[in-house]
Amino acid sequence: MKTTELRQKDVAGLQAEVKDLQKAHFGLRMQKATQQLNNTATLRSTRRDIARAKTVLAEKQAAK
Repeated sequence: MKTTELRQKDVAGLQAEVKDLQKAHFGLRMQKATQQLNNTATLRSTRRDIARAKTVLAEKQAAK
């Protein structure tokens, strides 16, 4: 997800996005553990998406 898309969301939307990304990352980790994950690069991209969303969320909360 792009940063510009994240910046358009409100705080509640960002928190929901972080939660969804964390669930997706957990699912990918479980797939990797059971040898079902073909593209391990998705782990890295979801981890970075989580960090990106958390950064934007922190910026919005600090701006209050």
